[in-house]
Amino acid sequence: MLPSSYVDEKLIAELTAKMFLDIGAVHFNPRKPYTLASGLSSPTYIDCRKLISYPQLRSTIMDFMTCKILQKVGYDYFENIAGGETAGIPFAALIAERLSLPMTYIRKQPKGYGKDAQIEGELKKYQKVLLVEDLTTDGGSKLKFINAIRKADGICNYTAVIFYYDIFKDTFKKLSEHKIELIYLCTWQDILLAARKGSYFKNDVLDEVELFLSDPLNWQN
Repeated sequence: MLPSSYVDEKLIAELTAKMFLDIGAVHFNPRKPYTLASGLSSPTYIDCRKLISYPQLRSTIMDFMTCKILQKVGYDYFENIAGGETAGIPFAALIAERLSLPMTYIRKQPKGYGKDAQIEGELKKYQKVLLVEDLTTDGGSKLKFINAIRKADGICNYTAVIFYYDIFKDTFKKLSEHKIELIYLCTWQDILLAARKGSYFKNDVLDEVELFLSDPLNWQN
């Protein structure tokens, strides 16, 4: 069912952050940093995929995503919802169901056998496509999926994610240069605020995380 009204963006961010914390999807470990897809070390890690195992939370967050997509772009713009392999696939399916739209999914690389397909499902020429993923750090992986859509003559100028790191200053510039607009629900700052408010972690851990978020490149040293 399509929403008849929209939830405030700030409230969406706050509630989404709290849901991530409540299901233990947020991990902070300054002593043993995680390695991001970009290769950088980080004391933070978020497991968006864990949401698929929590039906009520999953449904609420997908409702939030649908609201933001419709609010930002409109009811009748998109003609196809594409999920990026692999984390974006279940979320794309849930959004496509809510919007009653066709769905496709994009492989990271062509299949390598058979028809050597990189896009599964039916993507018609000049369809307006929304790329759905679980999260983005600096936007780099989104460009690979969107380039595959465009190579197949699809029109893709929007990507929607549940979680956006919001710690790399050039992310929006990089996406804008490729005529891509990012839609997201919450960021690390929202998680940090909710974590402090709910006392999910010790203060010294949160202080170190805040140092990383304020300057992730220098924190590597």
